[in-house]
Amino acid sequence: MKNSFDWNDLRYFLAVARAGTISQAGRMTAADHATVARRISALEVALDTQLFVRNARGYSLTRQGERLLENAGRIEAEAGKLEEQLGGRNQGASGIVKISALEGIGNFFLAKRLSHFAVKHPRLSVELLTIQQVIAMSRRDTDIIITLSPPDTRKLVLEKLTDYRLFVFGTETYLRSKPLINSAQDLKKHDFTGYIDELVFTRGLDYLNEVEPNLRARLQCSSLHAQMEAACAGYGLCILPAFIACHRKELVPILPHSLSLRRTYWTAVHTDIAASRNVRLALNFIRKEAALAKTVFLGEHYLTKPR
Repeated sequence: MKNSFDWNDLRYFLAVARAGTISQAGRMTAADHATVARRISALEVALDTQLFVRNARGYSLTRQGERLLENAGRIEAEAGKLEEQLGGRNQGASGIVKISALEGIGNFFLAKRLSHFAVKHPRLSVELLTIQQVIAMSRRDTDIIITLSPPDTRKLVLEKLTDYRLFVFGTETYLRSKPLINSAQDLKKHDFTGYIDELVFTRGLDYLNEVEPNLRARLQCSSLHAQMEAACAGYGLCILPAFIACHRKELVPILPHSLSLRRTYWTAVHTDIAASRNVRLALNFIRKEAALAKTVFLGEHYLTKPR
């Protein structure tokens, strides 16, 4: 090390490492492009090492940068805890927190609630990316991932968020005009809306075969929202999470006590940012909201109705 470095430069280093670009890091730190670039250069000079490599997508960490990221993340986390203990929590969080969530929980649960979170933390920007399948994501793409099948990697901190139930739904109008359903086998007499076969990226989404072998959707959609709209329009039956279907009163569950599935949502966070203040605030908020909505996720309102 040539010179002692400015500890404040670690803040800019962390922002670039997480964002992947100088401009995005500037947004996170409320600094202009030139300031961020200058502080990164100063840090590299002080440490006498190259921390980033410029590529087509932005900035990637070198091996030395990866080592610094691990330690800088711990320093940031400890500083955040100290600030909270000394009353700094009243200053409010700032920066950006990025959340990637599967379409169902993202659109029908998180969006409304995260608006309350954003109001509570006016200096903190929230980015919600709703996705139809989880792909490998770098730390620049997202801070928090909410998924069905957590990636198998030691670089992520995984935690169960909530269980939820799915039921077979249809409209009263459709059901009155079609054969009566007394068992799962009777479902073969009905049309279904479901996922496109080639896009079922995890066994957790293969609902039809689990309810009754060899069931197949004649109308296939990549979007869960589109599937629900088709069912609401009277086209056949659809398997939907209870916390989503409850928003459409025209949908009624079919044999909910015997025809139901259970799944689990997980949160995944990169290890180097798991203890950061913004991530902890967002995660704690999401966990609290999920716990409050436990009965909705489990569809208890459908199971308490007379058989």
